Amino acid sequence: MSGPEVRLIADRGAPARRLAFLLDNLAIGGVQKMTLALAGEFAARGHAVDLLVCRPEGPLAAAVPQGVRLVPLPAEVPPAARLLALAWPTNMLGAALPVLLARPHWTLRHLGALTRHLAREEPDGLLAATPRLNLLAVWARRLARARTRVLVGERTAPSHDLRSGAGLGKRILPGLMRRGYAAADAVVAVSDGVADDLAALARLPRGRVRTIHNPVVGPDLVRLAAETVEHPWFRAGGPPVVLSVGRLTVQKDHPTLLRAFARLRATRPARLVLLGGAARPERTAEWLAGLRGLAASLGVAGDVDLPGFVANPYPYMARSALFVLSSAWEGFANVLVEAMACGCPVVSTDCPSGPAEILDRGRYGPLVPVGDAEGLAGAMARVLDGPPDPAGPGRRAGKFTVGRAADAYLEVLFGGR
Repeated sequence: MSGPEVRLIADRGAPARRLAFLLDNLAIGGVQKMTLALAGEFAARGHAVDLLVCRPEGPLAAAVPQGVRLVPLPAEVPPAARLLALAWPTNMLGAALPVLLARPHWTLRHLGALTRHLAREEPDGLLAATPRLNLLAVWARRLARARTRVLVGERTAPSHDLRSGAGLGKRILPGLMRRGYAAADAVVAVSDGVADDLAALARLPRGRVRTIHNPVVGPDLVRLAAETVEHPWFRAGGPPVVLSVGRLTVQKDHPTLLRAFARLRATRPARLVLLGGAARPERTAEWLAGLRGLAASLGVAGDVDLPGFVANPYPYMARSALFVLSSAWEGFANVLVEAMACGCPVVSTDCPSGPAEILDRGRYGPLVPVGDAEGLAGAMARVLDGPPDPAGPGRRAGKFTVGRAADAYLEVLFGGR
């Protein structure tokens, strides 16, 4: 397929577009999952959708939606200095350019392939969602001299990621973002908190950054939530199960969750199931051993289970008495929406950013300070004693559908046309 194919979408009366999404890989991650959800929605509406992937391998390779064309972007040993000099003849990158080229990020080796794709196909829109891929998209569009509209997005507060980083990227990335994002046609953040952070870090006018919440609730969620759970703790008649789902990382602050659960368990029968693995599989066993050791020291090892990563957590959400998010920071916190959509009451830390927006400042679930095990335990007990009508959180989850997000992306890219 080549060239934009225009046809009317009967149910929306809008022109079909050729859209391209840019990813670094197909590993299991929030950016990948949300990108696939949007790509599938646009394809279902009749748009021509390409998924441009630098390294097209990973568990989600099998999850590319029907109607979405997977386009690998081969790596090259780049004449990067020459390419970027052509991209920015006015020396837009300034003094940071030589430093960047001395130790380029690996994604830069895919700049040539992306440039050729944009020049050949000239999609109507190109969407990216991490700082380095955002910059790659802007640079490639300039090199290709394409009329493609570029949308750059942020899924997490960039200042948090930079604080935990090191080396050249940490020093020069804010300046690159400031110059590169200013050249994009649209700048999107997944929450108001992320938008505030991005605008401050990249020195963008706050009005330039549009908030579009993540596309979380899709047509498959109800079907997946109805699947069975073999775990014995979810059989009828047992103590209530408290659930948490998240990667094993400092960000999720699982130690505070375990300490809060120990306080809760001291006052009533309850069990805790924590689903998730580390970003690198070889680290998962190390993380789980540490958490199991903490549970043992708190005297609750017999009531805590850590099964690791589970591909479909929705049946667990649908059958748990309570879902808890204990994070120190988030970009949006998809799991809160997923749990509410499954009918599970929620409790969350009031971390930056996302939970307060999702829960409407506590209207749909208690918010407690980050790191406050006592406060978290108290909120958990209150919800277990008086669970809300699931219809309320369910309606709230309906605000964060794939369809709503897709509408918003089309509007910000093309003015709804």
